[in-house]
Amino acid sequence: MMLMTLAAAIIVMIITAVILLLNLTSKKTLLDREKSSPFECGFDPKSSARMPFSLHFFLIAIIFLIFDVEITLLFPLIISMKYNNMLIYTTVMTAFIVILLMGLFHEWSQGALTWTS
Repeated sequence: MMLMTLAAAIIVMIITAVILLLNLTSKKTLLDREKSSPFECGFDPKSSARMPFSLHFFLIAIIFLIFDVEITLLFPLIISMKYNNMLIYTTVMTAFIVILLMGLFHEWSQGALTWTS
């Protein structure tokens, strides 16, 4: 046990030394305006190179991911249908779908699903 602790401590020290060495040797001291600006044939850019991020699109993507994960949780229920009692299976499946629909209607009523506002 003592040997494993010693080996772990040595590994952590080596990793820390390598990280510190790499951080000290890879620092850039000068920030060049031309190198940090977007490339447009050597001319100054006409507009901002970074597009504004749509928060609404991000919320739609998160809602999609949540419902996508919930749908993948339904697949094991289909496989377990032959091993379970049909009354219990139907109750669990109905409760699961009702919770999903309640979440969908809540998002709809809050206006998160309307793209233009």
